[in-house]
Amino acid sequence: MLVGVALLLDTLLHLGNMVWIGRYLGIPGILLILASARYSMRKHKLISSGKPGKLLIEHERLAWLGSLLVLVHAGIHFNAWLGWLAVVTMCINVASGLTGKYLLGRAQKRSAAKRRALADAGLSTDEIAERIHFDSLTFNLIKQWRVIHVPITLAFAGLALAHIIAISLFWNWR
Repeated sequence: MLVGVALLLDTLLHLGNMVWIGRYLGIPGILLILASARYSMRKHKLISSGKPGKLLIEHERLAWLGSLLVLVHAGIHFNAWLGWLAVVTMCINVASGLTGKYLLGRAQKRSAAKRRALADAGLSTDEIAERIHFDSLTFNLIKQWRVIHVPITLAFAGLALAHIIAISLFWNWR
C-alpha cells in the first residue's frame, strides 16, 4: 500500500507539472522518520518521557508517513544510486517492522487463546504453564525480530546520511 500511494502521489505531481515539489519531500520525510525514533529511544531508556504504547503507535505512523514522503521524493527517477540504495533499505526496514508487528501480534493472540482454552478445560496454572512452555519459547524467539530490524535501520540511516552528504556536496546551489 505504501508503494502504491507513493506512486499515485508521484503521478499526480507529474500530471500537475509539480515534480519539483518531490525534490524537497525527502527533508520532511527524514525528519518524520527521525521523530519516530522516540519509541526506540524510550525503549532503550535514552529518554523517560512518553508511554511506550502511545510511542509505538506514533512510531508506526510517523515512520510510515516519512517513508511515504521519501518514496515520493525518490519518485521513478533512477539518477542517484546511493539514494536508491537508501530507499531500498528503507523499504526493507518498513517491511521488517510490519512483519515483526504482525508476527508478534499473532503470537500474542494465539498464546492468550490457548491459555484461555486450557483454563476453561479446568487445568491448573502449573499444567497450563507446562503445556504452553514451547509456545512461550516460540513467542520469545519472535520477540527477537528486533535483532534483524535494528541493523537494517542502521544500514538505512548510514545510506540516507551518505546520500544527504553527497547531495549537499554536489547540489547545484545557484
